[in-house]
Amino acid sequence: MLQSQAVRLSKNRPQDDPKPGQRSPEDDDRKVRRREKNRVAAQRSRKKQTQKADKLHEEYECLEQENAVLRREISKLKEELRHLSEALKEHEKLCPLLLYPMNFVQVRPDPVAGCLPR
Repeated sequence: MLQSQAVRLSKNRPQDDPKPGQRSPEDDDRKVRRREKNRVAAQRSRKKQTQKADKLHEEYECLEQENAVLRREISKLKEELRHLSEALKEHEKLCPLLLYPMNFVQVRPDPVAGCLPR
């Protein structure tokens, strides 16, 4: 063992340590405090984990509801598209513009007529 390790070990153990297997009341108190601290930390960790899971579940429920609303909207829009497409097909059968194509000629306005009062 190196001398520095021996010095560190001797600093960690008081000179009046009881023999192995014998504990002082301070050691017992320290162990009880450490266990209590660990127990509280574990409870806090489990509570935090539960809260996170609850939050994720709420978010999931909200997204499911939003998804259902959007699916209903898509369904309505598809039905509206189908209805309008049918109406357009019926209109195309009767539309005079489609039945009798006309030659649309662009007419230039008379520059003098545009200046006259009406």
